[in-house]
This record gives sequence, structure tokens and C-alpha cells, in this order.
Amino acid sequence: MGGSYDAIVVGGGSVGVPTAFYLTQEGQKVLVVESEPTVGQGQNKAAIGGVRATHSDAAKILICQESLRIFKEWQQTYGQNIGWKKGGYCFVAYTPREEGILKDLLPVQKSFGLNIDWQDAQSIREVIPGIQPTGLLGGTFSPEDGQVSPLLAVDAMFRESRSRGCTYHFREKVTGLHIRAERVRGVRTDKDSYNAPVVVNAAGAQAREIGVLAGLEVPVIPDSHEAGISAPMAQFLGPLVVDLRPGPEGKTANFYFAQTKEGPIIFCYTPKNIFVGTDREPTSEFLPIVSRRLIDLLPRLKNVLVRRIWRGLYPMTPDGLPICDHVRQVDGLYLAVGMCGQGFMMGPGIARNLVHLITHGRPLIEPSIFSALSFYRDFGTAKKEKLK
Repeated sequence: MGGSYDAIVVGGGSVGVPTAFYLTQEGQKVLVVESEPTVGQGQNKAAIGGVRATHSDAAKILICQESLRIFKEWQQTYGQNIGWKKGGYCFVAYTPREEGILKDLLPVQKSFGLNIDWQDAQSIREVIPGIQPTGLLGGTFSPEDGQVSPLLAVDAMFRESRSRGCTYHFREKVTGLHIRAERVRGVRTDKDSYNAPVVVNAAGAQAREIGVLAGLEVPVIPDSHEAGISAPMAQFLGPLVVDLRPGPEGKTANFYFAQTKEGPIIFCYTPKNIFVGTDREPTSEFLPIVSRRLIDLLPRLKNVLVRRIWRGLYPMTPDGLPICDHVRQVDGLYLAVGMCGQGFMMGPGIARNLVHLITHGRPLIEPSIFSALSFYRDFGTAKKEKLK
């Protein structure tokens, strides 16, 4: 046997690494098993780094408030630069449809103490210099939201967890779970076996396959989304900008972009027809489509040099909400999966709540709100989040 641990985390990405970190803070002896060569090489490195608490679902609001607190305080607490930029999020409105959606969400967002409000067109033009003024009705602006470097953040948490005794096994694939008397006893990999009374499935796009090893049907199916980044330029844009309108070309839903702390513009859109599966090869249609949307909304970007495009996976659940729960059928087995493309922004908050559930028997946030993330909810009737 390869050794005994208090907890084993399957997956070394946006959720698995912070989970390991907070388990070590609770004094746990932790093993992380990751099939990639190092941390953050699955979907973490494909994230664009936006972090917001301005959601429409109460559980996601509270979880992302915790994530924001962690990201904001990280450098001061641990001395590591993770690329935090407090620029906020700005959802713009050019039609009554978007205006109505955004205004309708404000009461619930404010009820959780979010610093967000409706801004008129002139105020939005000040927040986003050079935005297309024709037809602009206004938008919502949440200045406490921001951006973080996904790779810097996951590396920082990896280093901190390892300094507290966490063990990482890379290039190692979980092939089985040791379950006896309805209790998890450890994991089996393609290299060895390990004992632990707690196992966390934080396997991202592979969450469903790990669930099968326990005889579970975990409703997580990945689909792919593309993103890109420009060469750096002088800082001019504070917030991450979201345009909820469907694209005029009929192939996109919303799209969003930001300027990172280092100066490049990073951008992404949601395809109208989802690409289900694990294909991560960039498409020929992405750049022409997203370029037109960027230039139409912010004409000053017409001469920007695009440096790179890529494609990542969104591990999706049927209702667009993550699963964070213990498994009733297998004592000691926990799920932190189905982040629906928001694993990076939710990762630390999910980890803190999950670790509190593991070590103290309940999450940090109110259990009645946390229950929206239950593995046992009715996914067919669950309320879908409006701001994905």
C-alpha cells in the first residue's frame, strides 16, 4: 500500500488544490492525486480569471463572497502575488431586455450586502472609457469584484498546502475506490493504492467517471468554450465587462472581456449551440466572431494584436449550479464538482465550505442555502441561475 492519509483529494485544479490547502489548515494529512504533470493543468489554466459575487443564486453569492475575501487578502496574508486586480464587474444594457434582467436581480444581490447598483449611460461611459454610446441604456457595476491570475493562484495554494505537509502525486490516475461496508476506505490508482476515511471527488471534467467508480450517476457533462488574450497595452479598463445580448451572427449568447493586471485584454463568449464533449482544439470561427463583438462594443480595440486563443471545458450540471455535498450511500465520500465554468472563482469558497462540512459537520454558510448545491436535488426542476 502507498500509505495512509486523513483525506484524499482527487483532482489538483481550481477546487481540489484549495480543498487540500484548507484541509491541511485543519491539521489533516492530505494526499492529492492528479493525472496531469502538475497543478492547474486541466481547466484551471483555461480560465480567464474573473471573480464576482454578483450572481443571482444565493449559495453562489455567499460562496463567491468568501472566494473574493480569500483572493483579496492572499498577498497580505501569505506574501504571494496572485495577480489580484480590484476592477469590478460591469454588466451593460443596450435593450430593455437586459435592463430588466439586471434591475430585477438587484434586490436579491443587495440583500446579501453586495456593493452593486444600476448606473445610467453616462456613468457606464466613465467606467468603460470608449464604450459604444449608441443605444446604451446603462448597466450594473459592482466595484468589489475583480480578477486574479488562475495559474498564480493555484500555484500559491499548492505551495502553501505543501508547506503544511500535503502530498501531491502527479501523472497518476485514479482507477478505483476502496469501499467496504458502505464506507470509503481509500483509492486505487494506476500506480498504487492509498488508505483514507475521506475522499473528495474534485475531478472537474472527469467528475462523472470518478463517480462511476463508486456506483454513482454524477450529472456532470463537459462542454467546451473558447477564449483569447491580446498583447499588453496601457491600462485603461477597470472592470470585467459582460454583454448579455445574443450575438448578431446567431452563434453567440453573451460575451465578456477584461484587461488583466499586466495589460492584455482577455476575452470569451458563450456559444449559442453548445459543444458537448472534451474537444479542446480551437475553432476557426471563434476569433472573427469575438473580434467583431469586441470592436462593436469598444471600437478602440480595433487594432489590438491577439496573441493566443485556446479552448477549455465547462463541467456542466443540468441546472447550472455546482454540486457540493457528502454522499449518503458511501460514508466519507464527498463531491465538489459541476462548477459550470466558474470553478476558479468559486474554488476557494467551495473549498472552505466543504472542508468545514468534512471537519465540523456543516458548511460555513447557512445549510438551508447550501442545500441548493445538494447532490440529491431535483435537477429537472431546480431553479437555474440567471447570470452564468
